[in-house]
This record gives sequence, C-alpha cells and structure tokens, in this order.
Amino acid sequence: MPQAPISMPKNTQPRPISVIIPALNEAAQIGATLQQLEGAGAAEIIVVDGGSSDETVQIAESLGAHVVRGPANRGKQQNLGAARAVGEILLFLHADTRLPGDFAAQIRAILDEPGAVAGAFRFRIDASGFGISLVERMVGIRCKLFAFPYGDQALFMSRAAFEHVGCFADLPVMEDFDLVLRLKRLGRIQIAQSASVTSARRWREHGVWRVTCKHQLCILGYYLGISPARLTRLRNFER
Repeated sequence: MPQAPISMPKNTQPRPISVIIPALNEAAQIGATLQQLEGAGAAEIIVVDGGSSDETVQIAESLGAHVVRGPANRGKQQNLGAARAVGEILLFLHADTRLPGDFAAQIRAILDEPGAVAGAFRFRIDASGFGISLVERMVGIRCKLFAFPYGDQALFMSRAAFEHVGCFADLPVMEDFDLVLRLKRLGRIQIAQSASVTSARRWREHGVWRVTCKHQLCILGYYLGISPARLTRLRNFER
C-alpha cells in the first residue's frame, strides 16, 4: 500500500542542492566532474572518499570540494555525505558522470511538481556503437515505462523524502535499486528531459553484453533474496 505523502514546506527561495559524490580511486575522473559543477548552482559539493590510494582526495580538495572519509561502500558513503549535507535537495552523483549545465534548474522544477518525490536524468554513455546505443535505448524504455532510474543517472530527491524512506540500505551492491524501490512507494519519480553522461569505462573494459547480463542477474538475485555477499561476487568488477 502506498505510504502517506509527506508535506513539503513552502519557500519562495530556491531550495539549496547538496551534491554528494562517493569516490574510490577516481583520480582520473573526479577533476573533470568537479570542474563541471563549479558555478552551476549547487550549494555545496561533498566527496565521500572510501580510502583511495591515488590522488582522489588531493584533487577534490584542490577544487574546493568538502572531503569526508568513509568506508569503501557506496551506500554507506552516500548516507555519510547526506548526514553532513546542508541542502534541502540531495543529488547523488557518481564520480564518472557529467551533468547537463542547467541541472540545478531542472532538479528544482521536477521536485516542485505535485507528487514528485525524486528524479534522475536520462542515461547516456560517452561512447558510440551498436551495443552502447542498444543499452541506452533499453534504459530509456525502462525509465519511460516504469520510471525506474539507477544510480548512474544521478538520483536526486528532497531530503525529506530521503529520510522518510530510511536512506540507503546497508548493502554492498544494489543500494540504488533498493532505494528507488522504496521511493516509488512514496510518490512519483520523474525523469528529466536532459541526459547525464557516464563514463564508458565499464563497458570498454568488460564488454557491453557482460556488463548488461551481470546487471540483470543482480536484479534477479535481489528479488530472489540472494545474499548481498554473493551478489557482490557476481558484480565484482564494478563499483
């Protein structure tokens, strides 16, 4: 049964957005991601580092991000960042994902719509080819039919909605899938008109079909109640 809708305070000022970026050994990506966010409308940028052995922390700090140390667990990292954030809107961004330039305006417009509790951007990969295009189309169909985005689409929501559903579950994988399931019981999840663009490194390194098949097997395993440890082993080439 759907949960009762939460009441949101009325405010004539734009609600501040906190960007939360979980990271682990993202020195090759984090700089470009943070530079793209500069002056784009976020109230703060929090990088939650999971124990990087490269220059991730130094790059993030040099570019003005607030760096928090946490465990190497993306769900826990994002919860830790949310707990430190000051914004009324939380945007969870992967370190290898770029947002459209007007992301802040799009986020606020979506969350101001009646019944909308969360949203995400359309999905794009920074590569071309038949397999990549097919993956993008499949994600587009999933989002159009079921309004079910994943974490690499830059999930955003009101702080009230995030706290109401209990934040990210303590899961080593599938933490984004699990959160979206709970948000859908609370209200509508809206997909923005513009796309976020995520790095093609997983697909290049492991192959389009292998990555896609592992994603689908993890979803099936989640519904079948397979232990998080086994799901982690299944998807061990990903973060």
